[in-house]
Amino acid sequence: MRIVALIPAHQEAPRIADVVHAAHRHLPVVVVDDGSTDGTGVVAGRAGAEVLRQTPNQGKGAALRTGFRHLLDRGVDAALTLDADGQHDPSEIPMFLAAWEHARADLIVGRRDFRRMPVVRRLSNVLGGAVLSWAVGRDVPDNQSGFRLVGRRLMEAVIDSHEAGFEFEVEMIAVCIARGWTLEWVPIRTIYTGEPSHIRPIQHLWSFLRVSRTARHTVRAATRR
Repeated sequence: MRIVALIPAHQEAPRIADVVHAAHRHLPVVVVDDGSTDGTGVVAGRAGAEVLRQTPNQGKGAALRTGFRHLLDRGVDAALTLDADGQHDPSEIPMFLAAWEHARADLIVGRRDFRRMPVVRRLSNVLGGAVLSWAVGRDVPDNQSGFRLVGRRLMEAVIDSHEAGFEFEVEMIAVCIARGWTLEWVPIRTIYTGEPSHIRPIQHLWSFLRVSRTARHTVRAATRR
């Protein structure tokens, strides 16, 4: 089965090489350079990744869809997505591969330990998880983890999404649930390097409430069919 590691990246030149090297021990690597001006794409290419470039910067969701289109055209079976900033441990990739071999789940999400997060991130994830779980009618223990394995038919199902940021990853979960496809979780390390959070609480809250409302409509519409 063909699985490729897909890494969306924006302004990650100091960190991307280490992530690519570590991921490449397990899978071929594709990096989507999302409008970086610091040489992220060049560094990733030198580290051994295939690099796709999109300009200007369009957001993580758009970068993931650019990668999905490329991988679908190549006939891959699944994409293993992880972030470029070192907050995901590529040595845990085999856990996702083993889970996928066992069940061929359409979506396998890395579940983080929120207790090990900075306070703002912890509150955002705990409250967000409660809201989304209510919206889709089942427990969603980690809705924004970017460390996940996405099967081919789910990539195809979300390829025309208009969500540009983190909302796209929430939407993937809602689509998977609405279609009755298999969704699984694997525990992963929670890594933070001490850098300040880029979360803007008010903007993040409104965006999350909007995407949760959309997720609820998606799931309820599917159950009425």
